Amino acid sequence: MKITKPRLALICGILCISIFPILVKLKLAPGLISAFYRMFFAITLLLPYVLLSKNFKLPTLKFTLLAALCGILFASDVAVWNIAIQDSSATQASLLTNLSPLWVGIGSFLFLKSKPATNFWIGTVVSLFGMVTLVGFSFFMELNFNQAFLFAVLSGILYSIYLLVSKNVLSQVDVLSFMTITLIASSIYLGVLCYALDQPFTGFSNTGWFVLLLQAVICQLCAWLSISYATQHMRATRVSLSLLSQAVITSILAWMFLEEQITLQMVFGGMILLFGIRITFYDKTISYKKIFSKD
Repeated sequence: MKITKPRLALICGILCISIFPILVKLKLAPGLISAFYRMFFAITLLLPYVLLSKNFKLPTLKFTLLAALCGILFASDVAVWNIAIQDSSATQASLLTNLSPLWVGIGSFLFLKSKPATNFWIGTVVSLFGMVTLVGFSFFMELNFNQAFLFAVLSGILYSIYLLVSKNVLSQVDVLSFMTITLIASSIYLGVLCYALDQPFTGFSNTGWFVLLLQAVICQLCAWLSISYATQHMRATRVSLSLLSQAVITSILAWMFLEEQITLQMVFGGMILLFGIRITFYDKTISYKKIFSKD
């Protein structure tokens, strides 16, 4: 499979966001305020650059409003996912929010001119089976259908809507301008929400502030500039399904830094998941030889 610039950007973005669950799991700041500072620090760093370099171009009113809507959708997704991770297990929250490829596929089929290819549906089924294998079938017997469960599902739905809307906006707006507008909208929205809910804006440890800054630089700016570029040049369905691979990378990082165990079942599940993603990158009829070919 040829590695093009959009695919390379997608890989870089996936690597950057894979550390996010590890940072959130440290619980050095409440989930909602953590989401706010992730957006606020990111726009504080990005805005001077785009203004001084004159890379910001204000789009038409329609696409400015749509980009702002994307910011609110993404901010809501991050906020509810943070809460879901901190109120339950990171595994449950990650699994449920990663159902987003299903919602993206359904949304694309209903609302976009570019319909999901057969390969997407096959790859989705294979990848979700790999995800189930990764976390363990017994895990589903222990699911708690509480607020955290609902928030994790809501996170996946919000994220899928964000991808579909952003795909439309990025067809008319450049990536830097899009990111600037979305981050301003996200920061204002989350700032007002945190103030209304009486969230603490200060009082964190030095490590806590460092982690918040790390989320902004790595998990927001680096990750979503890359993913937005990939979304601009690739199908939204492919991007959403490819992001499932972050579960594999997160498991490896959790093993390295949080001493979480990696079992043979998890390795096997990760291989199935990645194989499902590989299937979606074929536009022609799937054959055994083509899937395993090097070109």
